[in-house]
Amino acid sequence: MFEELSALVIKYGQLIEQLTLPEVFNDVARYSQISKEVSKLAPTIEAYQKYQKLNKDIASAQEITDPELAELAKEEIAENQVLLEKTEQELRVLLMPKDERDDANVIIEIRPAAGGDEACLFAAVLLRMYTLYANANGFTVEITDIEENGIGGVKNVTFIVKGSGAYSKFKYESGVHRVQRVPETESQGRIHTSTATVAVLPEATTVDFQIDEKDLRIDVYRASGAGGQHINKTESAIRITHLPTNMVVTCQDGRSQLANREKAMTVLVSKLAHYYQSLEDEKYASERHSQVGTGDRSERIRTYNYPQGRVTDHRINRTEYNLTKFVDGEITDMVDALRMAELKTQA
Repeated sequence: MFEELSALVIKYGQLIEQLTLPEVFNDVARYSQISKEVSKLAPTIEAYQKYQKLNKDIASAQEITDPELAELAKEEIAENQVLLEKTEQELRVLLMPKDERDDANVIIEIRPAAGGDEACLFAAVLLRMYTLYANANGFTVEITDIEENGIGGVKNVTFIVKGSGAYSKFKYESGVHRVQRVPETESQGRIHTSTATVAVLPEATTVDFQIDEKDLRIDVYRASGAGGQHINKTESAIRITHLPTNMVVTCQDGRSQLANREKAMTVLVSKLAHYYQSLEDEKYASERHSQVGTGDRSERIRTYNYPQGRVTDHRINRTEYNLTKFVDGEITDMVDALRMAELKTQA
């Protein structure tokens, strides 16, 4: 591991040096490419530097012979030893092979399932949770299509999370999310169970198939639902149907028909890429299932229990008692645990 890290440190230094060269600085494409490589290596280099510093601090503390400082030195060594082991584990994870799709933008669809209006309200909770989580990680969120139920819930929503590494952060969210809580309309205080499905797809940047225009039916209609004054006044909403697969996507987010069409095509291409890949890549799906689940909508992956203030992920049997913060977008620890569970099976 350390030979590989030493090689990465040298490579990182060379890349940083290249960014200062005039011929690189003045070449936008080359500068951008090298900058991306630097960004990818940075977390590993930072973790390695932390690892080296902890080792150095432990060695220095072990050399202390002064009786008055010896006890403090022991405490420092014990604390740093814990941090050292944690950092070493982080390094091993960082050095493991990555999913080539991890850096892609991500398309997320949330739909209420069992539970009627309560399921719609829970779908809105999930939408807010993912939006806050995306914002905290420096991503941007673009809603392409949303249908609300009039009482604060959503009947369905599709949105794109944009930013390098978006798919790596959201890919474990696919599946059935279950909520257990007392609805506001429940006069007897009984706990209801409702569900919502989440589908997560990497945005396709290159695909191995061509979409023939004659295979598409494009309908233009007036947007509906809550929104600005343009709602129901201009035919800006787009519905695209891919006839061979009968796959339908819609976008009514913006006032521009052209912009809505571009967003709808982005979603359609990504869904088709996922569809065709799933037909040809059963082995990959099988491996994912053995690790942290397939991510299919039919699979219950997580339970949000409001009375007990807990969130349980059933794929890794992990429970966190921080439900309020969790639905406020603080899901990093759960995502990291899921990633660790998957990577351990590859070690």
